[in-house]
Amino acid sequence: MNGILCVNKPQDFTSFDVVAKLRGILHMKRLGHGGTLDPMATGVLPVFVGNAAKACDIMPDSSKSYRAEFRLGFTSDTQDITGNVRECSDKEIAEADISNVIPQFTGKILQLPPMYSAVQVNGKRLYDLARQGIEVERTPREAEIYSLVLEKYDPKSREGTLYISCGKGTYIRTVINDIGERLGCGGIMTSLVRLSSGGFTLADCFTLEEIQRARDEDRLEQLILPIERVFEKLPKLRLGEVQTRMYRNGVKLDLSRIYNIRDGEELYAVYGHDGSFIGTAKTDRESGVLRVAKNLA
Repeated sequence: MNGILCVNKPQDFTSFDVVAKLRGILHMKRLGHGGTLDPMATGVLPVFVGNAAKACDIMPDSSKSYRAEFRLGFTSDTQDITGNVRECSDKEIAEADISNVIPQFTGKILQLPPMYSAVQVNGKRLYDLARQGIEVERTPREAEIYSLVLEKYDPKSREGTLYISCGKGTYIRTVINDIGERLGCGGIMTSLVRLSSGGFTLADCFTLEEIQRARDEDRLEQLILPIERVFEKLPKLRLGEVQTRMYRNGVKLDLSRIYNIRDGEELYAVYGHDGSFIGTAKTDRESGVLRVAKNLA
């Protein structure tokens, strides 16, 4: 069994909890996931099954989108509602105030990784240090936010909802924390749903209960998406019979003998002469060859 199994991650499960649960359901050890979600979050968690696990770290589409609920007037040590409240503010915030600040958090921004995160400092996970009450100096990291929209806001409760489309490595609770800081009142995330990840959406997802039921009814294969879905945005190369055999054996192919190579394109999704997906390849224009990037067959 090889491919992508998209899970609608339940609340209070870590991403690793989901993988561990699936190992029991699928009776397979070779699993990986694409993009960690906080325990309080729900939504799209692509799980790579079998040979597809080799593609976990090479997804060409790393974009994600979220719907996050927030509350202004508070800060917490985790930057969300699960943490210990540090500060409170009764400052009144109008919807226009938030709308005026939002443009400052779009495009490429710098974020300070929260202490409750999996980032490593000197070989130690920040969340392990945070649980010991230790706070260490961190280096800001670049993140990219493509779209940030205030969908609704109630000035009386100071609660609202944001839609966020962003690149990998973006901490949504930190976005909310920093917006609250910029507004001078603080802010915490109260819920988070990942709507999409790497081209997969909630429509592609199944609950753990649905996956368990599919296994019991011997129809798990119906839930597995082909690995080529990950690379569908890449230009495609279809090789001849001899080229297919050579490529599968890791042989570099002569670019001049591959007729659908495009100018300027470097990474390709490669298919065999029979139409089966093999993996990804990179062009080496200087040497005039096509090299194997990742063989997934």
